[in-house]
Amino acid sequence: MEFGRRMRAAGGAAFVMALGTLARTPAAAQATFRATAPGMVIEFDEKMQSRLLVQKEGQETPLNSFEPAESVLVNGKTLNGFTFKSGSKKPIRDKIGSGTQYRLVGEADTLREELSITTYANVPALAILQARYTNIGGQEAQVDRWWFQRHLPANADSAMPPFWSYQSGSYEQRPDWVLPLSPGFKQENFMGMNATDYGGGTPISDVWRRDVGIGIGHVEPTPKLVSLAVTMPDASGANLRIEAAIYRALKPNESFQTLRTFVTVHHGDYFDTLTAYRRLMTRSGIRFAEFGKTPYEPVWCGWGYGRGFTPAQIYAALPKASELGFKWAVIDDGWQDNIGDWNLNPAKFPRGDADMRAMTARIRAGGMRPELWWAPMAAHPSSQIFKEHPDWLLVNESGQHQRISYWNAFYLCPSYKPVQEYTKALVVKMLRDWDFDGLKLDGQHLNAAPPCYNPAHHHAEPQEAYEQEAALFKLIYETAKQIKPDAVIELCPCGDAYTFYNLPFMNQSVASDPESSWQIRTKGKTLKALMGVNAPYLGDYVELSDGGNDFASTLGVGGVVGSMFRWPPESSSGRNDRAALRARRNDLTEAKESDWKKWVALYEAKRLSQGEYLGSLYDIGFDRPEAHAIRKDGRLYYAFYAKDFQGPVELRGLDKRAYRIRDYENDKDYGSVHGPTAPLTVSFQKHLLLEAIPVTQPGRSGY
Repeated sequence: MEFGRRMRAAGGAAFVMALGTLARTPAAAQATFRATAPGMVIEFDEKMQSRLLVQKEGQETPLNSFEPAESVLVNGKTLNGFTFKSGSKKPIRDKIGSGTQYRLVGEADTLREELSITTYANVPALAILQARYTNIGGQEAQVDRWWFQRHLPANADSAMPPFWSYQSGSYEQRPDWVLPLSPGFKQENFMGMNATDYGGGTPISDVWRRDVGIGIGHVEPTPKLVSLAVTMPDASGANLRIEAAIYRALKPNESFQTLRTFVTVHHGDYFDTLTAYRRLMTRSGIRFAEFGKTPYEPVWCGWGYGRGFTPAQIYAALPKASELGFKWAVIDDGWQDNIGDWNLNPAKFPRGDADMRAMTARIRAGGMRPELWWAPMAAHPSSQIFKEHPDWLLVNESGQHQRISYWNAFYLCPSYKPVQEYTKALVVKMLRDWDFDGLKLDGQHLNAAPPCYNPAHHHAEPQEAYEQEAALFKLIYETAKQIKPDAVIELCPCGDAYTFYNLPFMNQSVASDPESSWQIRTKGKTLKALMGVNAPYLGDYVELSDGGNDFASTLGVGGVVGSMFRWPPESSSGRNDRAALRARRNDLTEAKESDWKKWVALYEAKRLSQGEYLGSLYDIGFDRPEAHAIRKDGRLYYAFYAKDFQGPVELRGLDKRAYRIRDYENDKDYGSVHGPTAPLTVSFQKHLLLEAIPVTQPGRSGY
């Protein structure tokens, strides 16, 4: 926490790749050195200031003027005008691919900058940058932070808003990940803790105009305590910056090196930036396992009853869940006696393990798979774990235990071996002894752990707890898969922007307590980019969507459908307090039942969650109505969303052939069109789901 406070007090930390304003008409200047990537150029002047140019159809268009991009704070002074001394380039080949490495050297006052820029033939319009700074003076130099930054000027047209953005920070208020910018906007997107139990994220920020955008981030193999700030100070443009604090005394001839960062230029929205990042990281050694079949099955969860659920309520609802087509039954929060100990609640399971095994057997006998909710890495003060193993607890920089607000619990240190061994034993108990087929890992605290200062842990650096947190999820995932190869491991970091480094150790992401259907759709687009275009993505429980019934938002982005309905409907003893009213909203009434049955059947008929999400076809910020597309089994599926829309839409991504267009929700025929792009006049409220079916023979529809 103190680390974050120091960063904020310093005005944001060190390494910033600022994606500034996209200039309307950049001023002419002489380039001293050029680094090129397919589709992009970075030019440097004699002060090693730089600008970005986009290449398209043989033309190069500057995006901004020459501006300081790499900066460092030394002895209280910002250095960002390094006099160019030399430049060179050489071919390289590494595990990412074949490319070119450029090297520039410049000097300012008593500091030398050596900037390397690496581009790859198989990674278009992206460059990886890293700077090395050396004290060439005769006195010690105090280096406090460094940053890379870029500016994107606003367009001259009147598009409103002028920019859209992808924001990667995690905050207690659970803001949208995708949002428009307006003058005065600022979000730091610090990858550490932004509240006692909210932090972490994917180290990328992206800003785009209608015609072009810029993305920045870092490509280190572990998470780092950096910020990826997005600002729009005024109407002239927007800025991106990646920065980090170091607070280091640099002796004469000593050097330090920044993180490996990247900058990319793209057309359309942020999807291509996230996709390029995933490919870079997988080529660098981060691997995603095969997802298997089970994470795509529809999910029913007992959370509609809350923590106070009874086994009788679960048993009563199971036949209806199975009848409607749900394949997973999740036993949620409330089965345990205490957070941390994870023993069975004796009031609900008086015979202990035998009762829990009876529950999983009954779920399985009804044709469903049992999944268990769990909040690892947490211990309540009243738990035996907390009392008997105080050395397991994470201690923050202030010397206090780090609080987890929702359960009034505290962090266990994820990189402390006894905690890891205890966690592994719990996985064995839940999957082998109790016979669950999956785990729902839940809690905002799971997305990031703060640096740990507990002396009992003997960390080489306090940041180990933060940087090595993914090792705990790797242990959970691999242990579960050893016991049950088709186990589902769902990770729900409750509103946080997912930490990328945890994603390889789960096979089902989730909308994670969405605040709206917009969040369901944008989180789906984001996670399909980060995990793969056919990654299993649970749209969370439909009761959390707009109106509590928006299955279409999950279906249209290729999500897995879920519900936490209560059945039979309960009266809540006639109470009308807020808790009772909220609970009754989850009742599966007769009217809702037919809708639930229809949507689960549509999901099963199409299984778009296993298709190829085509995230580059539509710009989620500027294309209206909002549109998404999926390719599956030779057909294309389109989803359009708007409050009320009448007019033409574009069906993009088609082959150069004829298609029949059908509204597959309402079984309505829209006639035939011809690819590769086809206009279609439509009228709808809230959503429209279309299927494009190739015409196989003249005069035949193809379906």
